[in-house]
Amino acid sequence: MNRKILISIAILVSMLCIATVACSAGIALGKFLPDSPTQANAPATTEQTSSDRDALFAPFWQAWDIVHKNYVDQPVDDIALMRGAIKGMMESLGDQHTSYMNPQEYKDANASLSGEYEGIGAWVNTDSDYLTINEPMPGSPAEKAGLKPGDKIVAIDGVDMTGTAPELARLKVLGPKGSQVVLTVQREGETDPFDVTVTRATIKVPSVTGKMLDGNIAYVRMYTFGDKTSQELDAVLKDLMAQKPVGLIFDLRNNGGGYLGTAVEVGSQFLQKDQVILYEQYGDGKRTTFKVEKQGRATEIPMVVLVNQYSASASEVVAGALQDHGRARLVGVQSYGKGSVQNWIPLDDEQGAVKVTIARWLTPNERQIHKIGLTPDVVVELTPEDSKAGRDPQLDSAVELLKK
Repeated sequence: MNRKILISIAILVSMLCIATVACSAGIALGKFLPDSPTQANAPATTEQTSSDRDALFAPFWQAWDIVHKNYVDQPVDDIALMRGAIKGMMESLGDQHTSYMNPQEYKDANASLSGEYEGIGAWVNTDSDYLTINEPMPGSPAEKAGLKPGDKIVAIDGVDMTGTAPELARLKVLGPKGSQVVLTVQREGETDPFDVTVTRATIKVPSVTGKMLDGNIAYVRMYTFGDKTSQELDAVLKDLMAQKPVGLIFDLRNNGGGYLGTAVEVGSQFLQKDQVILYEQYGDGKRTTFKVEKQGRATEIPMVVLVNQYSASASEVVAGALQDHGRARLVGVQSYGKGSVQNWIPLDDEQGAVKVTIARWLTPNERQIHKIGLTPDVVVELTPEDSKAGRDPQLDSAVELLKK
């Protein structure tokens, strides 16, 4: 492979346009964002001359030549070496949210946001040490197999996932319907990991559900911030608000996030025109402001938002905005604390993509959420014993607040 091409790939971060796809868990830009930042918004990079780059990469090319000359198994795979170099570059930044995906991984990365895919059917968290189950989807193979929120996937088909990026572990769980995958699970309260065999299926991803509770209270559950979420939420709210509810419970528990553009649209359903939903803060001090886009369907009704330790990213954007504006009270436990913004930036010639942290977001009151989370106005625990007994004290507390 031509060295100039490889060098160009190695320094690609400063030259590529912004992608418009979402990460599987967390925030990504591009979905319905008229004010999406461009490269001009990102911190400036140090300019280098060709001679500077040649000198900088001299050790790289020396190592490249040593491998080609001395490695025992020849010929070596130049493509694999190139992709490995990019992967190492991303990892050297020390940011768990910045990474590289090869072409196939990049193609599969957004399956759970697109509405349908083949896998086990679970919302997951890819921001911890291991792939972690946020919540099995209703009626899914994951639910039928007994997977529970908080389950850590420590091995897949007998292969230890220690040190494997959780996003890559997620892709290993995907597979054709009818095939089986063996997940080794570490569950809180259990001394030893245990195996769970799940038969994959075609998964139709539910995004929003709604119903009326006793006492004429509307209940809306949002599972993810995907590409169909805004339309689904609008339809659910139209139906529920027509029934003249006295209050609204918005359940964001176990919601790991999704598109930032969808978060802006969702927040716009509950806040007043031109109210700030969030700020994006870049490393060079520049800031982008996102405001309510249009009049929503539920801007006046008394409202409570449910959050828990798995409410992350886009969920925290919306919940934080509603809390800061005094629009809703938060009930539950401290949220996850994912307040950074990533872009998937595709490489030329379909060589995969890199995910790069480009900014952090602040709530309307300029609160930093990253690694902190949102503190509920009313803290209510939901224990494993509650779940086993079919109790939901967090939901009960939300109902009582609205009745008062």
